[in-house]
Amino acid sequence: MAALRAVGSTRAGEGRNSGGGGGMAPPSSLRIHAPSREPKARTMAGAGKVNNPRRRGGGGGGGHMPLWRVAVFASVALNVATLALLLHHYAATSPHHHHYAAAAVDWRDRSTASMAPSTGKPAVTPDSVINLDHGDPTMFEAFWRETGDAAEVVIPGWQTMSYFSDVTNVCWFLEPDLDRQVRRLHRIVGNAAADDGYHVLVGTGSTQLFMAALYALSDAAGDGDGDGEPVAVVSTAPYYSSYPAVTDFLRSGLFRWAGDADTFKGDTYIELVCSPNNPDGTIRESVLDSKTGNGKTIHDLAYYWPQYTPITKRADHDIMLFTVSKSTGHAGTRIGWALVKDREIARRMTKFVELNTIGVSKDSQLRAAKVLAAVSDGYERRPEMTSSSPTTSRLFDFGRQKMVERWSMLRAAVAASGIFSLPEETSGFCNFTKETAATNPAFAWLRCDREDVDDCASFLRSHKILTRSGEQFGADPRYVRVSMLDRDDAFEIFVNRLSSLK
Repeated sequence: MAALRAVGSTRAGEGRNSGGGGGMAPPSSLRIHAPSREPKARTMAGAGKVNNPRRRGGGGGGGHMPLWRVAVFASVALNVATLALLLHHYAATSPHHHHYAAAAVDWRDRSTASMAPSTGKPAVTPDSVINLDHGDPTMFEAFWRETGDAAEVVIPGWQTMSYFSDVTNVCWFLEPDLDRQVRRLHRIVGNAAADDGYHVLVGTGSTQLFMAALYALSDAAGDGDGDGEPVAVVSTAPYYSSYPAVTDFLRSGLFRWAGDADTFKGDTYIELVCSPNNPDGTIRESVLDSKTGNGKTIHDLAYYWPQYTPITKRADHDIMLFTVSKSTGHAGTRIGWALVKDREIARRMTKFVELNTIGVSKDSQLRAAKVLAAVSDGYERRPEMTSSSPTTSRLFDFGRQKMVERWSMLRAAVAASGIFSLPEETSGFCNFTKETAATNPAFAWLRCDREDVDDCASFLRSHKILTRSGEQFGADPRYVRVSMLDRDDAFEIFVNRLSSLK
């Protein structure tokens, strides 16, 4: 052992003296030695041999083993015996080991489950409460499950870290690929002008862009007005129920909700035109005409897509709002876009989003761009690349087929019940499909005609069907809005339950 210590000291000395020029040796050559209680070994010059004056037996003991060594050997023997007993006990009690292992696996399973993506609302049963209050577009899940990796996107850890996307663009946080895919899809469908004469703006859903447009237009509409009053925001009833809530939520001094456009008196206003309309699916045009030019209009075209209505013309309004929520079904991605003609209005809207959220998630934008590209690819593929079933790769074909089926089921249920009514079905020539098509709105505007029912939402709630009351849309409470976009199982339970009500 003394020899080993001596060799270690020699190597340590060599390590300290190596390098020639005074440099340090690599960390891998360093050794750390415990201090020795014995006198230091002397290294003979040039030979590297150790000269230890002490005898191996230690102190002239005549070959007898010292007591301290006996104690060491006894201690080692005792430790070995103790270790053997412990190993035997461990083997005999192995079920406890399996219990701990199972617990660890269970923890990992629960941890994995907690990290799994959400699937939205839980599965329903025939006795479940069916919630059709919100327009949650889970109907489209079935389509996207069949598209494979066409809409998948992988984002490296280093990507999308900057606030900025294109500093030369008015909307400097808009990802260039989303800009391209938005314009491409509108060109294919023909539902809106999206040429170079329009600025594409991105928002966290179309709701943020609606607020941005109010901010931009209230300033513009108030130019030269001088009265300091908030600009009136109006829409023809029944109007989207969120318009009043969003408009007045922050109690802004720039704008205020003023109700039904049909009853509004004034020349300074912002009119909201939702077409097809939420909640009743009708095609809308603006009803106000400003004589002074202080009246502005926002066109909410979230539902102007072929699965809901015939595309009869290419919209070319000053401000048009769209969203992936209703076009592709990706509500959770939270991406909307606006097509804006005027550069100054576009700049003001961009400023609002900048102050509100300092831009829009790039990760969500990249996913939205990939999704829109997958939709466009389904209609621009060569014939030999197209699946034998067009609905497996063509979103609007899938959506229209589902909506036709659902509206047929709903009308049959209403007829079987006899106490409800729906708006008359309308149709028109669709420039996208090149055929006459019926309107199949994303929501049903359902009326309860039973004489003893004054509140249709409460009546349906008593039968475990949740809808949104007509009162929230500025209409009669005998009406309700019903989402047509839920999963198949929930929708089937709904129509079966509705048909049984008398």
